[in-house]
Amino acid sequence: MTQSAAPMPPFHLAFPVHDLAAARRFYGELLGCPEGRSSDEWVDFNFYGHQIVAHLAPDECGTAQANDVDGKNVPVRHFGAVLTLAQWEALAEKLKAAGTKFVIEPYIRFKGEPGEQATMFFMDPSNNAVELKAFANLDSLFAK
Repeated sequence: MTQSAAPMPPFHLAFPVHDLAAARRFYGELLGCPEGRSSDEWVDFNFYGHQIVAHLAPDECGTAQANDVDGKNVPVRHFGAVLTLAQWEALAEKLKAAGTKFVIEPYIRFKGEPGEQATMFFMDPSNNAVELKAFANLDSLFAK
């Protein structure tokens, strides 16, 4: 069942990075997320309509464990956004052209099943896993 047509409130996520300049290049330049407020310790970005904040905390950066999902090793701790299919395809091409090393290359997950989705995983410079996905039919976002 579809939720009401009320606008979705943006989420807020704060996460550790080892270098703010590298975070600005990755999120701002590569992913195209406009920068918001910042200080010497943090910077926030408009992540596809949501607020993410990169906090300088090198000791908290590290590798993530993975679980098997659809035959792929998905990083357990990750965040991301659901894009339109056109946005996802354009960004996948941009990331490939930039030489991005994918944890999981762009592909269609759960093909032919409820919840079929385009997905890709990659790491930011501080080893935070990012997933960007898209659905041909957004109503299948929570399909069982």
